[in-house]
Amino acid sequence: MATLDGHPAATDDLMQLALTSYAHFTSMRVENGTVRGLSLHMERLVRDCRIVWGTDLDTADVRERVRKALAGQDDPCVARVTVYDPAVQMGRPADASQPHILVTVRPAGAMPPPPLRAMSVPYERDLAAVKHCGLFGALHARRTAQLAGYDDALFIDRDGHVSEGGTWNVGFIDGNGIVVWPQGPVLPGVTMALLQQHADGLEHRTASTVTLDQARGMAAAFATNTSIGVRPLAAIDETPLPTDHPVMRQLREAYRAIPGERL
Repeated sequence: MATLDGHPAATDDLMQLALTSYAHFTSMRVENGTVRGLSLHMERLVRDCRIVWGTDLDTADVRERVRKALAGQDDPCVARVTVYDPAVQMGRPADASQPHILVTVRPAGAMPPPPLRAMSVPYERDLAAVKHCGLFGALHARRTAQLAGYDDALFIDRDGHVSEGGTWNVGFIDGNGIVVWPQGPVLPGVTMALLQQHADGLEHRTASTVTLDQARGMAAAFATNTSIGVRPLAAIDETPLPTDHPVMRQLREAYRAIPGERL
C-alpha cells in the first residue's frame, strides 16, 4: 500500500506523479527498524527538495511517515520515500511548491545478491546529482541490455567514460588492490559514501576518468546501492571479471558491519 502524508494514497493523488514524473526520492533498505546511512538518506531528501521544489523538508516528519508505513512489517524491506506535489501541472510546474511525502514499501531481496553481467550503453542522466523520478532513459538502457542477454546497463558518457549503472554506482579494484570510483556527473550514492567512510584499511581513489577499456581491464568491478549493498560485476560486455577478489570480500564485510540507524 502507498501512503501519502501518512494516509492511504488515492488514485487522484498519484495521477500527476504518473503523468509528469516530476519528483525526487530515496530508497532505504530497512532491517529490524534500522537503516544503514539513514542520516545520509535524509540529507539527500533535504538537498534534492531544495533543488526540485525550492523549499525545506522536515526530516522528522519523513521518518514518522516511514515508521507508520512500516507498521507490522517484520521482514527486511525497501522503503521508498517520494517527494512530490499532487498539484504539479505539465504546463506550469513553477506553480507547484507544496511537496508531499509518498511512502511505498516492498520486500527486500536476499543479501548478497548474485553477480551481474553489465552491458555498456551510451547514456547520461538528466540532473545527475538529484535522485529524481525521470527514469525513462535509465530503464530504456536497462531494457536494451537485458534484451541483449545482460542483467543491466553500465552507462558510458559522450566522451566514452564510465559513469554509473542503471540504478547503482560502480566501483573498480585496480591491479594494486586500490578501490577506484569514477568521478563525474553521477548520483552521489549513499552506499558508495558509506563504503568510502567505513571500509577501513582499504585505499580509495577517485579517478577523473575511467574509460571503457580501462574498466574492462580492472582486477574486479562492483555495483553499490542500498538494496544490493556490494554486488560484483561478473562481466562488462563480453569481458569476464573475477567476482571473488579479496578486496571485494573486504568491502562486503565492511558494509555488513556498518550499524543501522534507528528510524
